Amino acid sequence: MTTTAEQIRSYRGPVLFSFGFRPFFLFAAAWAALAVALWLPMLAGHLALPTARTPIEWHVHELIYGYVPAVVAGFVLTAVPNWTGRLPVVGAPLAWLFACWLAGRAAIATSAWIGVAVAAAIDVAFLLALAAVIAREIAAAGNSRNLKVLAGVGLLLAGNVLFHVEAMEGMGAGYGMRLGIAATILLIMLIGGRIIPSFTRNWLARRGTGRLPAPFDATDTVAMVVSGAALALWIALPAARVTAWFALAAMAMNLLRLARWAGERTAAEPLVLVLHVAYAFVSAGFGLVALAILAPSLIAPSAAVHGFTAGAIALMTLAVMTRASLGHTGRPLTASPPIQAIYAAALIAALARIAAAFDVLREPMLHLSAAAWVMAFGGFVVVYWPLLAQRRSA
Repeated sequence: MTTTAEQIRSYRGPVLFSFGFRPFFLFAAAWAALAVALWLPMLAGHLALPTARTPIEWHVHELIYGYVPAVVAGFVLTAVPNWTGRLPVVGAPLAWLFACWLAGRAAIATSAWIGVAVAAAIDVAFLLALAAVIAREIAAAGNSRNLKVLAGVGLLLAGNVLFHVEAMEGMGAGYGMRLGIAATILLIMLIGGRIIPSFTRNWLARRGTGRLPAPFDATDTVAMVVSGAALALWIALPAARVTAWFALAAMAMNLLRLARWAGERTAAEPLVLVLHVAYAFVSAGFGLVALAILAPSLIAPSAAVHGFTAGAIALMTLAVMTRASLGHTGRPLTASPPIQAIYAAALIAALARIAAAFDVLREPMLHLSAAAWVMAFGGFVVVYWPLLAQRRSA
């Protein structure tokens, strides 16, 4: 039987399509940088794309349902062989999936030309295809444990459909946006709950004695359940006081969860530390949800949205992409100065965007956030292009 490693070594097609992380991580980062670089001039009226969506709708959609699904695809298609023992999706099938994602970006950008219904169908097709591939791999391997990841992708798919319906009907209620964010946060909690303590334990174990991350137990289960309830309430009742109380409980449970993973011992290796910093924004996002409800005169609801997106989602996806790309291309698992600069720029982007929601120097903070965001994701493209476009070195 051919192993995953043997298939990768025998693959002779374009390097970019030799593993799922290569095209999706690289172009997800490129799209994240380009989308934000375009958004501010679009918002100011200096640039117009032939899209039927408003600048804000386009911005929201392309980061939640453009960027995030690409990162999820890169991660899942790379992890599925480890989860299922099956061979990875490479070559033509991977190129076809990637083309579906690119077609979605082009369709949304030109939706005023091709029609909103056609654009929506093309865009939704990628997540539908990705879900089908994941379902096939899990079913073939009989590995029901990872159905939770498939459920997360299914929620992203449902949220994308709802976003398009809302936009076409002029509803503007934001259910589709919040569902996409909530699905991504749940995936971060699920997958982060596996990899953060695991990677931290592995790194700390090589450094001798000391406190190690706690194993998964009832605390993690309660955190997931409470957070799931808080996110469901936020989707359905974003301004209700009951949502605020559940969000505060979720904030506390995720802080407790994070404290059990010994993150304070990882300062010497930013590649590990950034995972903990990113997860801290999950708690921050819940706290901002509660604060926006309980003190609406102090903070705009967009603070919670950007606590989750610019904070937890951006930092965690960069943390995963930088680490996985190093590991799967045979490089040492350590953050070089350029990689540390990527993390620093992403952190600045998140903090500046949240500060803008508090109306603290709003315009300068928005521009600082956008500039730092482009530097972070553009920096990933510059630093990782040689790694992702070349064959594994070892």
